Amino acid sequence: MNSNNKFGLLSNLKNDIPASIVVFLVAVPLCLGIALGSFGSIEDTELANAMLENNFMAGIIAGIIGGIVVAAISGSPLGVSGPAAGLMTIVAAQIYTLKTYEVFLLAVVLAGLIQILLGFLKAGKIGMYFPSSVIRGMLAGIGIVIIKKQIPYALGSYDKSFSGWFENISWPVITITLVSLIILLIWETPFMKRIKLFTIIQGPLVAVLSSIGLGRYFYDELQPKFKEVEQVSDTIASTVQTIDLDTLKLVNVKVLDSLGDIGSLFTFPDFSLVNFSNSEVYIAAITIAIVASLETLLCVEATDKIDPYKRITPTNRELIAQGAGNMFSGFIGGLPITQVIVRSSANIQSGGKTKMSAILHGILLFICVVFIPNFLNMIPLGCLAAILFVVGYKLAKPALFIEMYSKGWKNFAPYILTIFVIVQFDLLLGIGAGLGLSLLLLLLSIMTNSYTKSEENGTIKIILSENLTFLNRAKIKEALDDISDDDDVIIDCSKTKTMHIDVLDVIQDYKDNSSERKGSVEINGLRI
Repeated sequence: MNSNNKFGLLSNLKNDIPASIVVFLVAVPLCLGIALGSFGSIEDTELANAMLENNFMAGIIAGIIGGIVVAAISGSPLGVSGPAAGLMTIVAAQIYTLKTYEVFLLAVVLAGLIQILLGFLKAGKIGMYFPSSVIRGMLAGIGIVIIKKQIPYALGSYDKSFSGWFENISWPVITITLVSLIILLIWETPFMKRIKLFTIIQGPLVAVLSSIGLGRYFYDELQPKFKEVEQVSDTIASTVQTIDLDTLKLVNVKVLDSLGDIGSLFTFPDFSLVNFSNSEVYIAAITIAIVASLETLLCVEATDKIDPYKRITPTNRELIAQGAGNMFSGFIGGLPITQVIVRSSANIQSGGKTKMSAILHGILLFICVVFIPNFLNMIPLGCLAAILFVVGYKLAKPALFIEMYSKGWKNFAPYILTIFVIVQFDLLLGIGAGLGLSLLLLLLSIMTNSYTKSEENGTIKIILSENLTFLNRAKIKEALDDISDDDDVIIDCSKTKTMHIDVLDVIQDYKDNSSERKGSVEINGLRI
């Protein structure tokens, strides 16, 4: 059997259909949670609330497009795409800057176009040119921001300021958040992962179902009792008000009256702003394209490593697929898309063999939002906050800090700086700061690793490094100037593969002036 038949899209449906169901069950809460994190993180509380009321659909649309469109074009056999946690802070920041969702969607469409161009320009290896310390720092910084932004939703206070987190908190919401979090953490234990059933029934699904049950209990059982108590005593009623059931906010996905209204699910970009005067749109598009591409390429690498059949994803084609997905998603109101490791790993663990499982999961998301939106609208936001807490923790868990620290301060310093600047200021600024420090440390390393020096029997030997640039000139000249005129000197260039003309001039000048020294000067292996 040849490989084409072995991994044919229709010949593996017995594996891909069950896997697609598992991925779908994982994707539903993540799509909704990332929509909550994206719109709920907008700094302007009024704008955030206005967006949140109408845009849970944006997360679902991105999941549908990531499944159907991206998977169909992609060459990744097991990768699953959709809205990603790594883009949440960018979405929030850019909507806040652009002020309307329609303008933001224009930026998403343009970002997709940029990704397609990157694919055709063979930029699939772009991730290799970013230091891993900066990329990991970017993900960890995003993780911390995700956790920080979800705290108000976990407490039921829905206040963006730190001072407001603990005002008007809702104990029903806190209960739902804690129960959901406990379930998710239990599902992460090695014991649960060893049980086949619990690799199929995923933790986020159990958390969602449990939170729906708790939400129904708080509404149906507790609220009538609170109303009875209010009628008995004003004093007791004032105490009851600290447990505000109105803060038990739920997902709000549009419910269709008929299939003919399906167009009402979509929001379209504002193409009237396609002009060179609106630089903010282009900055947003470039930002989304770069970060989405980096996150996708990192996920592709990770997914290929755990593919049991060790297949290799063509990265340039993946950029084109992601670009097409983002153009399509932005055009109908969806969030930006990347390949996502959580869904991809769930696909592999569930026995998926081809990209048909990703395509089918997108179809299931579409069926879900069209035919059973009322179920989605029963999910409390506290549960989604708990899911995002776990997502954020995985991006920024202490073990990652320890791992980076063990690799030395030259890796750890850019990692920490990237995280700090992202959390305190801005994602792009954080990436720039991390890259800047990495380049500075690289330059310092080049300057200090110019030569090795030894002394034997009164002769000083200087062995020059393999690659010498103009940055090495000062160190080499300083080393030569420090040698006494009485000492014999051997300058060994035999290991040097490239030598900048400035370094060559220093050596030639030293050789030319050797007649004034008492000691001898010998140059070995110099290739001009």
